[in-house]
Amino acid sequence: MAEIGPNTRLRVSPFYEATVTEGVAAFSPYNRMLMPTSYGHPREEYDRLTKGVSLWDVAVERQVAIEGPDAATFTQMLCTRDLSGQKIGQGKYVACCDHRGVMVNDPVVLKLAEDRFWLSIADKDMLMWCRAIAAERGLQVDLCEPDVSPLAVQGPMAEDVVAAVFGDWIRDIRFFWFADAEIEGIPVKIQRSGYSGQGGFEIYLLDGTRGVDLWNIMREAGAPWGIGPGNPSPVERIESGLLSFGGDTDDDTNPFEVRLERYVDLDISDDVLGIEALRQISAEGPRRHQLGLRLDDHEPQPGHLMWYDIHANGQKVGDMTCGCYSYKREQMIGFALISIDLKPGDTVQVIKHGTPVDASLCALPFR
Repeated sequence: MAEIGPNTRLRVSPFYEATVTEGVAAFSPYNRMLMPTSYGHPREEYDRLTKGVSLWDVAVERQVAIEGPDAATFTQMLCTRDLSGQKIGQGKYVACCDHRGVMVNDPVVLKLAEDRFWLSIADKDMLMWCRAIAAERGLQVDLCEPDVSPLAVQGPMAEDVVAAVFGDWIRDIRFFWFADAEIEGIPVKIQRSGYSGQGGFEIYLLDGTRGVDLWNIMREAGAPWGIGPGNPSPVERIESGLLSFGGDTDDDTNPFEVRLERYVDLDISDDVLGIEALRQISAEGPRRHQLGLRLDDHEPQPGHLMWYDIHANGQKVGDMTCGCYSYKREQMIGFALISIDLKPGDTVQVIKHGTPVDASLCALPFR
């Protein structure tokens, strides 16, 4: 099997040595870093996430730090969701769009102070984007990538593990809210969040020299609950109906097409990037929408490396953007980015390597 060779363009995370010790079997590039994607036992890792507790190196979720007199104005300018009511210590999931209303990222905005924010980003060079917009608009903001690296604890037992380390007070943290903490001299921020439908926390490490120490603390504390290494699970995220920016989106995707309309406030300031285009798209209606696919294929197959064409009545009507063998449903499932004319319950054909496979459309998330 081909390997990723040494390359200083791909940075390693503060938890890298810990993941190697744990037996990491595969990485994927993400935000110019190496993201662990497998420890060699996919079913065990899935079961750990859905039935117990899993520990993830997600330091690839980089932050864009925004600070200065115009920080709040600038942050709102980037986000199609109204942030006027956001409190210090609160995170909000948002869509960021270009002037066409096309998504360029779907970060979580963390408000650290009235003049200080983080964008916790998906896979995209948002720091370059932000610097260009700030310069274009002439705003007084300082922008950088801070020394911040998230470690995720996910699964139905995650709260017990995090409480065992930091105290029962963490049980009161609301979804997407965060708080400062410290353990053995390691500064962190703890947020109730994570890229799964199973619940959990992301622990933002604020000292990149202490990554292995933090990993080992969580590993030891989680032992009574059977904690083990894992990563964002493609199977679990598809079963849970979670969007993958860049995986389920293309260079023309707007928020309305991928179930993010509730994060678009059309009455916010005209200064918000893309809002005028989004108003027009909303008035005219999107041309595509995102639905689930249940394939007439009950044999386990590898996940997707590409989008597959979807046909109806002999014509292409969309794309299958992701797929997996669902352990829960014991069949192949996936997402469709498909013509608005197709509805849940319709039958289509997914063209996989030239071979049509029958599939039915359904609403997301899967029920």
